[in-house]
Amino acid sequence: MEDPTAYKNSLQPLLAAMDPISLHEMSSIRLMNRTDKKFVTDIGHLYQMLELLRDDYFVQEVEGVRICAYQTIYWDTPDHAFYRMHHNGKTPRRKIRVRTYLDSDITFLEVKEKNNHGRTHKERIMVAGEDRLLESGAENFLQEQFRCGLSAFQPAVCNHFYRITLVNKGKTERLTIDFGVCFENYETGCKEGTGNLVIIELKRDGNVPSPVLQVLRRLRVRPLGFSKYCIGSLLTNPSLKQNRFKMKMTEIRKRAILKL
Repeated sequence: MEDPTAYKNSLQPLLAAMDPISLHEMSSIRLMNRTDKKFVTDIGHLYQMLELLRDDYFVQEVEGVRICAYQTIYWDTPDHAFYRMHHNGKTPRRKIRVRTYLDSDITFLEVKEKNNHGRTHKERIMVAGEDRLLESGAENFLQEQFRCGLSAFQPAVCNHFYRITLVNKGKTERLTIDFGVCFENYETGCKEGTGNLVIIELKRDGNVPSPVLQVLRRLRVRPLGFSKYCIGSLLTNPSLKQNRFKMKMTEIRKRAILKL
């Protein structure tokens, strides 16, 4: 696997050339009528993209940090119900994750739901840590969401990655850029990295004009959905059903180098 730290260090000069935006300023960007779109590419295209977007976007900065480290633990039922729902294309569908912002050591238990119209809704509570869910109110939270408690689920896949967050100067969209994604499966013990793969997610207010869409078209980077939970599960547990993901994995391999 390529060294994610090396990528992180090489991206710092490009981000240093961009104007910063604080978390407080970010909170004013509501995007109430937002649309989401994902793209998958490689580090080489990311370097080009950041160079071309330098004057059109702010970069989020938190206590001097512009590239943030994340950890996410996805929970599922013992028979992988959440994975199977996504694989089979069923909506509405939900998933449970415990996300830790490693730079600030803040952790949330989250439930995300995607409805029949492609919209995503998220509910979350802050917890004391990934291993302290019960004492942090996880039982009541999950009972409200699923009518069953923590014992019905188990940790399935963990990932670590780095994230860059950009905001356009018009403050009508947010752009998250994830790289250095690596996975560990709690059931199989298997670990996998994703080489030079980069996942870009655009969240914007309706269909307002977007500078990054013009740049991505210029670089010939096309939209492609990417679920970290499903792809991580597929890479680390070959026993899972994966027929409907085969074409997507072929396309991902074309766009970035995956260690498989």
